[in-house]
Amino acid sequence: MNIFVTGGNGQLGNSFRKISANYPQHSFTFTDMPEVDITDLESLRTILKNAKADVIINCAAYTDVNKAESNEDIAHKINAVGPGNLAVVTKEMGAKFVHVSTDYVFNGKGNTPLKECDPTSPLGAYGRTKLSGETIVKEVGCDAAIVRTAWLYSEFGNNFVKTMIRLGNEREDVSVVYDQVGTPTYATDLAEAIMHLVNKGIKGCEVYHYTNDGVASWFDFTKAIFKLAGCKANLHAIESYEYPTPAERPAYSVLSKRKIAEAGASVPYWTDSLEKCMKILLAK
Repeated sequence: MNIFVTGGNGQLGNSFRKISANYPQHSFTFTDMPEVDITDLESLRTILKNAKADVIINCAAYTDVNKAESNEDIAHKINAVGPGNLAVVTKEMGAKFVHVSTDYVFNGKGNTPLKECDPTSPLGAYGRTKLSGETIVKEVGCDAAIVRTAWLYSEFGNNFVKTMIRLGNEREDVSVVYDQVGTPTYATDLAEAIMHLVNKGIKGCEVYHYTNDGVASWFDFTKAIFKLAGCKANLHAIESYEYPTPAERPAYSVLSKRKIAEAGASVPYWTDSLEKCMKILLAK
């Protein structure tokens, strides 16, 4: 199959690049701005048809949660209009679509793992725009897998793991919130899970949740990072109100992976995957 990946220079896009050699039966095309603007339907239509794409995987997104609060129009174009355009062309071509979404479509006020069918209620602009993207994709009616994920990190680009390693080596004291709970997700594992869905075959429009397995707070996550990286900083647990941000974060973002696991995807435990990523980062 010809697999066309948007957002190819981001964390997840680069993770697909990394694992693409594991799938020699497929041909991959990786694209990003400015060569492919997913908000431009006519340009997108021409590019995708020329590429003869069988599967389109959308890794493109406006992911700055704080800046989205003051740039919701831009976030909406990228997170909602863009996926809608991709879905339209996917349907026209009779292709398959994978769209990556987020735990931020939920308000985080529960205390049990969130299922795909649970009510959505985003707290801020980022979540609203991502939920709009999901809704538009569903309304278009192409064959699609919408995959919600959370707390993504990798050896590529800027992310929480790299930031904590830097702070843990630069500072004597580091404070991290302990009252926001979820599951760290290694982008390579997410990419492999998506490829499993692609190979299995996408029919109709289905929503899946995927993170690594287990539960952690941001404090727990940081403690594990510091231990693996040998950081000497003193780590302090604080509450969210002590670290105010423009965007409100969900307090509970644990996603149920039962559906995607029953579909056959591998869901490694978060500490095991963090160790794999850290070995790569620390070897650089």
